[in-house]
Amino acid sequence: MGIKGLTKLLADNAPKSMKENKFESYFGRKIAIDASMSIYQFLIVVGRSGTEMLTNEAGEVTSHLQGMFSRTIRLLEAGIKPVYVFDGKPPDLKKQELAKRYSKRAEATEDLSEALETANKEDIEKFSKRTVKVTKQHNDDCKRLLRLMGVPVVEAPSEAEAQCAALCKAGKVYAVASEDMDSLTFGSPKFLRHLMDPSSKKIPVMEFEVAKILEELNMTMDQFIDLCILSGCDYCDSIRGIGGLTALKLIRQHGSIENILENLNKERYQIPDNWPYQEARRLFKEPMVITDEKELDIKWSSPDEEGLITFLVNENGFNSDRVTKIGIIF
Repeated sequence: MGIKGLTKLLADNAPKSMKENKFESYFGRKIAIDASMSIYQFLIVVGRSGTEMLTNEAGEVTSHLQGMFSRTIRLLEAGIKPVYVFDGKPPDLKKQELAKRYSKRAEATEDLSEALETANKEDIEKFSKRTVKVTKQHNDDCKRLLRLMGVPVVEAPSEAEAQCAALCKAGKVYAVASEDMDSLTFGSPKFLRHLMDPSSKKIPVMEFEVAKILEELNMTMDQFIDLCILSGCDYCDSIRGIGGLTALKLIRQHGSIENILENLNKERYQIPDNWPYQEARRLFKEPMVITDEKELDIKWSSPDEEGLITFLVNENGFNSDRVTKIGIIF
């Protein structure tokens, strides 16, 4: 989910913090990419023929590999240096959100069965998307592919967005690319949306700058984190009746969640029982990330063309001409 409604909130209240750029304008830039979010997009968009995903001769899904290979080639051809960051173990606070997602996928699976029986194409596509889940196998396949392509892979100890933000804060990369807005809450100085858009539409890249967000909203980073928690995040429920705009007004008026809770009309707004907002705040401020230089192997190298042919052509049925062209890029 990321941070609910944050893009619109910023567009309306901090417009100077965001700007549109051409994909090509990131030539020479190192970009940390939330790998799981990208794989999820590929599984949805690349396999858009009803419920059928792209598969190899063994019947194994290859949509994620097709998407990852094509998009990474496009990045490299544009002179962009991607660093793919994969999720580790989710924080305990996220288990409730993950359970909700599991439940929604189960419901969508039932709805999909009904849609298939009635041959309703619109519903088939809608519910197919909702049943998609990025698995360990999808991640492992993409890690193998990227390493064969000579592209660095970082395995985060916990949240990929947090690790991406840490790389950006440390100056290891220019920006973070994802579709979820969490990276801003984790303090990434620069954040990009739509860089990894796998659709055929040429959507401009949207760049956000956290320093300008804070300046335009006239708040500290701590207050911005509280704003995001109030708006709705993955780590805890939000207060019923409070959306992004109300959250912004309350933060401006009271300065912190603690002060808001002291002054909130409890009859009008329902505060969740044992609301763990302080733990959510801590996860955003002090996430589990790798900071040791020796553990971060961020190096680009020439592709293993022989290994790529074995993996993509022989094992997964890719076109050999398409795969061998990668050598021209380097």
